[in-house]
Amino acid sequence: MPHISYSELKDWVKCSFYHKLTRVDKLDGFKGNEFTAFGTAIHEVCEKKLLKEEIDDEGLFIRSFNDSIANLGDGVSVDSRLVDQMVGQGKRILPEIEEAVKQYFGEYKVLFVEVPLMEPIDGEDDYRFKGFVDAVVQTPDGKVHIFDWKSCSWGWNARRRADPMTTYQLTLYKHFFAQKQNIDPANIETHFALLKRTAKKDRVEFFRVTSGPQKTANALSLLGKALTNIKKQNTIKNKLSCSQCSFYKTEHCT
Repeated sequence: MPHISYSELKDWVKCSFYHKLTRVDKLDGFKGNEFTAFGTAIHEVCEKKLLKEEIDDEGLFIRSFNDSIANLGDGVSVDSRLVDQMVGQGKRILPEIEEAVKQYFGEYKVLFVEVPLMEPIDGEDDYRFKGFVDAVVQTPDGKVHIFDWKSCSWGWNARRRADPMTTYQLTLYKHFFAQKQNIDPANIETHFALLKRTAKKDRVEFFRVTSGPQKTANALSLLGKALTNIKKQNTIKNKLSCSQCSFYKTEHCT
């Protein structure tokens, strides 16, 4: 069945023409870089540490990072000096992960990691919402907590933390996870967990994101608007995004 993910929604918001090129015409857009490879590697370690698996965390991180770099392909230029710096940065983050989770939630029970979503969308019989929830824990008060690991440099400023398009990821995950598990959304809280490469201290930081009924309605309205335009093949180029587009000044940029 056709589906839409948060990342696809974000592409459509950025530029519906870019969305067409990458999601409909299946052209390769952004293929990743050192930063996405770092995120992939550190996420894998976070998942296993949350489950308290016995692992060589540094060894796993370095292997996963090297594999992710190799998987970028020959067409992606890689800065080896930056990669070396990132290896050291990752090693400094790893010891803080478990303690940061414990300090933030206190006593908690891990319910799920990497929860797949492929959920029906109200009013959209021919589309589903696809996603993966990084982690779900429960605290003694009965609250269920969804959180998403995000690797970054020094952290996020107030504007980034409050940006609707950033926080809609957790809003949509909460809505469709509640639907999948038949849980009252009022009993679910959402959080980001920042993994900060260049920070001197507090390299793992959790913060809560509110995702109440009005915000959920806004996120679902945007999702519906995107699907309506995608199905109608409305592809208007957002020229404000051109300079950062993979197809800028190529044969596909018409």
